[in-house]
Amino acid sequence: MSPLECLIRDARILGVGLSPADAERLLKLTGELARWNRTYNLTAISAPAQMLTHHLLDSLAVHPDLHGASVADVGTGAGFPGLPLAVCNPQRQFTLIDSSSKKIRFVSHAAHLLGLTNVTPVHARAEALAPQTPFDTVLTRAFAPLPKMLASIAPLCGPATRVLAMKGRVPHEELAHLPAPWRVVSTRPIVVPGLEAARCVITLMR
Repeated sequence: MSPLECLIRDARILGVGLSPADAERLLKLTGELARWNRTYNLTAISAPAQMLTHHLLDSLAVHPDLHGASVADVGTGAGFPGLPLAVCNPQRQFTLIDSSSKKIRFVSHAAHLLGLTNVTPVHARAEALAPQTPFDTVLTRAFAPLPKMLASIAPLCGPATRVLAMKGRVPHEELAHLPAPWRVVSTRPIVVPGLEAARCVITLMR
């Protein structure tokens, strides 16, 4: 089975229907990341098969949890999970935020390469931003312990914002120290095809 066919099959297991054209775009994204990685060291994962599971499929796993029209991906790094999600959610606007200029340069380049008009790259720390309108969804992946993460993203959130924290194992210690008024809406285990590590997504609101 080709990488394209594997990606479409495994995305379907995660509840994401990828067209062959969109799957091609995602594979183009990892190919470009591998090319940039040789010069700029954007990610520790460099093998194509690992990029498919650890970057593409792991990103798409949170697709069912997205809410509303505007999504902020905080600490996006080289654009994950924001870029893969933007490919399969053209109706939503994605703001990809990172404090690393080289990573945001790649995100900007990749969005242009893939023709993603629904992606806005932002070189900044989340806590320094003051958007006029709160985001509908704020997304983080392995960003920081929950109390610190929530303090960082607070300026991006309103009372209706859903925060999706993508984690490994359920972080019971972090959950025990959530700052008020944050509360856990749900905790969902994620099984990513081909990925042997524990994964979960925690939805929070205030």
